[in-house]
Amino acid sequence: METGKSTEAAETATEAPEDYEGLRALLLSRRETMPKRLKQLAAFAMEHPEELAFGTVAGIAEHAGVQPSTLVRFAKSLGYDGFSHLQQIFRDRLRERFPDYRERLRVLRDLEGDHVHAASLLEGFANAAAISLEKMRDSVRPEELSRAIETLAKADTIYLLGARRVFPIAAYCAYAFGKLGVRAILIDHVAQLGPEQLATATERDAVLAISFTPYAPVTADLAAAAARNNIPVVAITDSAFSPLVSSADVWLEVAEADFGAFRSLSASFALAMALAVGTAEKRAES
Repeated sequence: METGKSTEAAETATEAPEDYEGLRALLLSRRETMPKRLKQLAAFAMEHPEELAFGTVAGIAEHAGVQPSTLVRFAKSLGYDGFSHLQQIFRDRLRERFPDYRERLRVLRDLEGDHVHAASLLEGFANAAAISLEKMRDSVRPEELSRAIETLAKADTIYLLGARRVFPIAAYCAYAFGKLGVRAILIDHVAQLGPEQLATATERDAVLAISFTPYAPVTADLAAAAARNNIPVVAITDSAFSPLVSSADVWLEVAEADFGAFRSLSASFALAMALAVGTAEKRAES
C-alpha cells in the first residue's frame, strides 16, 4: 500500500514549466504514473484550458470532479508555488493565441444575458467556429497529418468510427471517401452491431476513429479492439488523455470551442476534408 510520504515524493517536480507547451509535455510524460485524482485533473485541464485560465478554484474543482485541495496539490506536484502560479500559464496561453475571439464571446454573453437575439446567436456560433479553426491550426502538426494520410492511403478499406455528436463527421468521411474512389465502411452501430461491422477488418485496412469528451465508450472500445488485432488506427480527439490515444498509431488533436455550451464541429469537418482529399491524392501518386 502506498504511503503518504512516498506519494508526496512521487509527485514532487524539480522545475515548473514556464509555458503551456512545456506544461503539456510534462503532463504527457507523467500520464502513466500520476495518481488517479491528479490524472483526472490533468485530463480536465487539457480539455478545458479556458476554464483553467479564468475559473475559480471551487468552480474548476466542481466541474473536474475533484476536491479544491487537489488543485493546489496538482500545481505543487508540477513545481509551481500554488494554483494561481499554474493558472497564469493557461492565462498567458489564451492571451497570446486567442485574445479577440474569446473576448467577443464574453462580451456577447454579458450584454445579452438570458435573451439572446438571432443575430447574436449567429455571431456567437460564427466566433466559436473561428476559434476552433484557429486552435486546430496550432494543434495539428504537419508531420502528424502527413502520417495520418499515409496510414489511410495504404489501407485497402478504411473503417469509420464516430458516435453521438461526432457521427456526422464519420458520415461525411464515408461520403467524401466514396466520391473520391476510396473504399470506406461507416460503422454506424445500428442494433449494436459495431463489433460485427468491424470484424471483417484486417491488418491491410485502417480505422479512422473520432471522439471528443465525454468520449463515446463504443468508439473507444472498437478502436482498442482494432489495435489489438494490429489494424492501424488514426484518431481525431481532443486531448492526450483521451482513451483513443493509447489505441492510435497516430492521433490528431482538435479542441472545439463552444458558444452557450454548444460546441462547434467546424474544425473537425475541416480536418476530415483534409484527410479525405489528402488520402485520395496520396493514392494517386502511387
